[in-house]
This record gives sequence, structure tokens and C-alpha cells, in this order.
Amino acid sequence: MEGWHPQNLILPKVGKLCRQQAEYLDQHFKTQKDVSSSSSCLLSEWTKHCTDSDACLLHLRTTLMERALSWISRSFRAKACLGNLNLTLYASSPYGTASHTMQTIFGEELPQLTLQLRRIHNILQYLETALRLEALVGDLEDAVFCSGIHSIGKMFTKLSTSLSSKDFGLKQERLLQAIKAMNDIEDIVINVEKSHQQCHQLLQSVDHRVDKTLSVLRPEALAEHRALLASLGWPPKFLTSKVEGGGLSKLPNPLVLMHRDEKKSYAQSFQGLCALQQLQTRREARKFETLDQKECGLQLWAIDELVSPIAERMEYHFLKWAEQPEFIFALVFKITRDFIVGVSDLLQPMIDAARLSSYSANEAWVSAMVHMLSGFLGKKVFPALAERYKEKDMKLEVISLWLHLVDLIVGFNKQMQSLVRSETCLLLPDAERYVGLSRGISVLILFCDRPDWLKVWAKMELKDGWKKLKAVLKDGRAWLIDDKHRVDFNVSTVYKNFLLSSREDHKAPLVAESALKIAQEMIDRCQNLPAILARVKFVRSTVARFFLYFSNVLLLHCKNAEFSPENPDDGALVRACESINAARYVESKLQEWSDDVSFLEMKIAENDSNIQKKDKVVDDGCFFEEEIKFLAELETNCLMEIISVLLRQFENLTLEYNHNEDYIDEDHNLTPNRDSAATALAVSSGFIEALGTLRNQLHVVKINLNPKDFLDLWRSVADGLDHFISGSFFAGDVQFSGKQTNQFGTNMQALFLVFQPICARPQAFFPCIRDILKLLTISKEEVKQLLAALSSKKSEKCMQFCGISHLSFDQVDKILRNMKS
Repeated sequence: MEGWHPQNLILPKVGKLCRQQAEYLDQHFKTQKDVSSSSSCLLSEWTKHCTDSDACLLHLRTTLMERALSWISRSFRAKACLGNLNLTLYASSPYGTASHTMQTIFGEELPQLTLQLRRIHNILQYLETALRLEALVGDLEDAVFCSGIHSIGKMFTKLSTSLSSKDFGLKQERLLQAIKAMNDIEDIVINVEKSHQQCHQLLQSVDHRVDKTLSVLRPEALAEHRALLASLGWPPKFLTSKVEGGGLSKLPNPLVLMHRDEKKSYAQSFQGLCALQQLQTRREARKFETLDQKECGLQLWAIDELVSPIAERMEYHFLKWAEQPEFIFALVFKITRDFIVGVSDLLQPMIDAARLSSYSANEAWVSAMVHMLSGFLGKKVFPALAERYKEKDMKLEVISLWLHLVDLIVGFNKQMQSLVRSETCLLLPDAERYVGLSRGISVLILFCDRPDWLKVWAKMELKDGWKKLKAVLKDGRAWLIDDKHRVDFNVSTVYKNFLLSSREDHKAPLVAESALKIAQEMIDRCQNLPAILARVKFVRSTVARFFLYFSNVLLLHCKNAEFSPENPDDGALVRACESINAARYVESKLQEWSDDVSFLEMKIAENDSNIQKKDKVVDDGCFFEEEIKFLAELETNCLMEIISVLLRQFENLTLEYNHNEDYIDEDHNLTPNRDSAATALAVSSGFIEALGTLRNQLHVVKINLNPKDFLDLWRSVADGLDHFISGSFFAGDVQFSGKQTNQFGTNMQALFLVFQPICARPQAFFPCIRDILKLLTISKEEVKQLLAALSSKKSEKCMQFCGISHLSFDQVDKILRNMKS
């Protein structure tokens, strides 16, 4: 560095240096002294760096030349091969000498060679897969059957208190290694199933050997976990004196009281069981998808192991409370509630660490306790009741006990579901998950496994419901309709609302509300049945039959009224209205129930089941379609009966009037002002009684029948009277004088007045009578013109011009020709 002077170098300007260069210089030359002291070291460093870079560059050049020469050599060989192939193809042309030989090679031998090569390739892949699986399965079997994992459970018989033992950690580590090996095997099996379906037998053999390993591994892992729980003091001891008295103080939770080492050991064992269950679930899901096997139920084994010793200890108290089952449900609920917080705080992080994202510690804990109680009732309680039910002398007692148990179960289910809902409400995105969960957490699952018990329960519910209904029918108020909802017969009264919703709107008697309440109780009891087809079967056997029985009650109530034209009893008419109102109200409620989501799901499931069984024609109607149809027919029949009686009674009362012509004045001429003459006349004596009776009966029907059916009834009565009176008018061959015409108009105006309080324009509902009155009130000139028109081809247009649309040509002609001038 001697002789170095700054002026001898041409340095770049500071502004032209890049950022890295400037930072490098600032780092090494912070002061003026650094220029003289550090320059020699930096020069040596950069000289060495340049030498290394030159050597690296030389190596790269050499490697590049070698690769280029190699590529050129291969290129020459490829070129030579292509040249030879070109010559061969030329020689194999039709003009070549070896064409037949090459055609044989390309046409026959090459395809066969390709097939053989593909076959050899598949065999090689099969052998490679088989060897890999054999190695993995062999290592797994050696680890399980030879390394001592299968003797894990024996360890706690000797070292039940030594939770910090190295042997425990070693066994747990080997267990996790075995699970990892089985997961690796499962990965290979899944890939082979997707790409090589011809390896079916190989996979079956692997599954068999892995299943055999699992059959050893799972029981021992569970036994180890049970021993660990026992060493931790699980389950807590119950206070016998308080339990027998029906009470129980809050129990200490051993899981919450664990020390650090104990908690670590329990966490290892818990996660080991979770990993083993996750593997089992994965294998079953794969088998279900590919081998059409049933999907396995999802339960947390580790939490089931918490419940199992509790069940053994609680069964002693359960058996003592056979006559007081409410204590059983109270004890289970209290234990579940007292431990749920500790279960959630301790076990949920372990479940999350095991990556079981679809599991909840609370749900699994509550579900396990419910299944425990369901198992006890299914083994110890309901079998005995089912046997006693077969004895005639014991039926009433068994029905009472059975239904009492069902009521306790329904209340218990609601309590248990409230625990899950309160703990997981923030995790529920919608109500659908809770509905499915609520049905899954149900003691009633025992009836899904025993259809014969479900049938017995349905019979009991139906008998009990019928018993309650008969008790209601014996009450004198059963058929009462609230007086405050009756409508008085007033000229100014107009119906404004025909949308019926409540019982009061339908004017239904109290018995209808009682029947619906009894049916709703039956539906509420079966809502927690987990299987939807079981719910369908239960509702069909109870609620559907109950409403058919109730329909027969309404029918008998109507028939027993003995309402007839010869016996015009208002009480009988009221009884018929009561049956119609009750049927209409129940029909509307059944339609409302059928539109509910739960019944829509049940109808879809029932249709799907019928399609699979092919035992019934599938329809698209609502769930209670048959019951609604039966009630609608009952309403129609009862209405037609009332209408028929009213019309026949009117006919009987007007029989003398229709055949009495003494009042006809032959010499009375038509007057141009017939309206004033009609008003001067009184209603015919033979017509007054019929109108009075009709008015009174319509009044009774109006205040007792629901508005919708009353609307149909009075319109049908008006239509029947219109046809009856007009038919009677044309029955004889009478010459219509002015007085007769005026008398007929007066009588018809009186008829219209009967219907005036019901509608604003009653004459609109008597079209035939209205047309007759029009013809009887036209002038003599109009009669001549109309008769002339009727004789021509323009009769229809002329009748329409005169407003006559409901009488025939012959009827109009008869009236006009019989009118006296």
C-alpha cells in the first residue's frame, strides 16, 4: 500500500454508488483512521473473494462444456437412430422388400408388446405397494405384539400410584407410534383404492390384519385409561345418606383437583384415546364409502370411560328407587350439571389438541350420561313393564307407570338439552344444529331400538288420550260456545272477516280445543325420538287414530240431534252447528300442523320409506291428509243435511200456498203501476209461516255456525229456494192477472227481506225469481214486442237485451202468453 495516494485513483461520485455499496463503505470506514487501518484487511479479503469467484466461474465453464458435449453426443445418437428408423420405414413401404415383416411387427407384435409391458408395469407397482404395506403392517404388528404395548393395562395393577413412571410415558409413546403407523397405512390404502382398484384382495388382507391389531390395541388402551382414572379417584364417592333421602350435595370433581404430573399423564392418555378413535372413525368412513358398510356412530371413548364407572356406582341407587323413578332422573341431572363445567374447561382443550373439530366436550358428556340412563331403563325397567303389560290384571297399573316414566323422560330430556344449549349457544350458527342435537340427546332412543315397545307405548298413549276425551265429553260445558262471540240477528250486521284463526273465530265448542290439546301432548312426547321414522310410526298410531275417533264423535253428535222437517227443533240445529264448527276448527289446526317443518320432514321420510318398501302409493299431500279429508266430508255432509231439512220444511209449509188459487182475480187487469199495487197487498197467509220459520232457523244457524260455513249454507238455501219457487211457478197452467202478479211480487219481496240482514242485495241470489219479476212488470207494448221477437230468430238477443238470462225460451214464452191483458 506504499505509494498509495488518493489522487492516483479515479473514484466514482457518491451519488452514483448503489445503496448496498454506500452501506458497505459506511460500515467499514466510519472515520478517517479506518481508511488507513482497515484498507489492507479489506484488500486481502476482496482479493481472496475474487480468486474464489474466478475458480467457481472456471468450474461452471468446465461443467457447461461437459454437459454440452454430452448433449451433442446424445443428439448425434438420436439423429443416427432417426436416420435408421427412416431407412427402415422406407424399406417397409409397399415398394420395399421387407414390407410384410414390418407390417407384422407394427400391426401385431408391437400392440402385444405394449400390453405385456403395461402388465409388467402393473405387476411391479402391485409388488412395490405390497412390499410397502407388508413392511408397515409387519412393523406395526411387531410394535404391538412384541414390544409390550398389549401389556400396558397390567402396568397399573403394579404401579397404580406411580403416575410419573417412565414406563407409562414409554407405553404412551409406543401407542402413539402405533397409531401413526396405522394412519400411514390408511393413507396408502386410500391412494391404492383410488388408483388401483385391482388390488382389492390385497387391501382386504391389510384391513384384516390392521383390524386384528386394533382389536388388541383398543381394549388395552381403554383398560389403561380406566386404571388411570381409578388412580385419580374417579368417580367421586356419593354420600349414601343424602342419596337415599333424594338429595345430593355438590360433589368434588377429581379431574379439577389433579396435580400437574397427574394432569399431564391424563392428557397423554386422553389424547391417545382420541387419536385411536379418530383413526377408527377414518377407517370406518372409508369402508362405508367404498364397501357399503354402515357408518359408525360417533362417541368420545374417553368421555364414555368417565361415565362408565359412574353408571356402575349409580345402578345401586337406581335399583332401590324402582318405585320412585323421579329420584333417578334428578340424580343423573345433578351429576351431569355439577361436572359439566370441569369437563368443559379440562377436556375441550384436549379435544382441540387432538384435532377433533366436530366434537364438543359438553355435548359428548351430556350425551354419554343420557345413553347411560337409557341403557339402564332399557335393561332393567321397561322389559319388566312390557312383561307385566301382557297380564290383564296389571294393564291399568302398567299403563300408569309407563306413561309416568315417559313424562319424566320428556322433562329430563328438556333439562339435559338446556345444559347443552346454555353451554354451546354461541357455537350454534342456526337452529338446525340444535334441533338435531336435541333429538340425539334423548332417553327415548331406547324405543328406536325396540319397535315392539314403541307399539306398546303408542297403544297406551291412545287409550289414555281417549280416556281424557271421554272425561271431557261427560262435562256439560264440553259443547259450549262462548256467548260473547255469538252474532245477533240484526239487519245492520255485516260479516267483514272470514279469515278464521282462533277457536272463538270458528265458534268451536270447548271439546275441540280439548281434543287438540290431548293430541299436542302426544306429539310433544315423541318429538325427542331420535329416529324420524319412529316418530312417524308413533304419530300415525296415536294422533292420527285419535282424530279419526274424534271425527266419529262429531258425526254421532250431529246424527243424534234428530233434526228433520217433521221435528224442527232449534236444539238439534245447534248440535249440528257444533259438530261442523268443531270439525272446521280441528281441520284448520291439522293443516297448520302439517305445514310445520317437523311434519314436512316426517312426510318426506315416510314417502322415501314407502318408495324403498314399495308397499304404499306415495302421494304429495300433507301429513294429516286423510284426517283432514275425513273432517271435510263430515262438514259437507252435516251442512247438506241442514240445507236439505230447511228446504224440505219450507216446501212442506208452502204446500197449501202453491196449490191454492182462490185469491186469483180473473177480471183484474194489468195496471201500469204494479209496484204500488204490490205494496198495498199483504203477504199470502200460506207463505207467512214458511218465511217466519225460515227466518228463525237462519237466525239460529247464524249465531251458532262459523262465518265461512254459514256463508256456504245460506247461499245454498237461497239457490234451492230459487229453483223450488221458480219450478212451482211454472208447474201449473195459470193465467196471470194483475192481482196475482202483484201478490207474487209481494211474497218475493218478503222472501228477500228474510235474507236482507245477511247480504245487501239478496235478490242477486235468486236469479230465476228476479227474471220472473222482470217479465211480470213489463208493459203491454213490451209484451207484444217480446212475443214477436221470440217468434223470430232474434229471441236470444232480445232476452239478453231485456236482462233475462236464467230462464229458458219456453219459460219466457209461457209467462208472456199467460199474462192477461
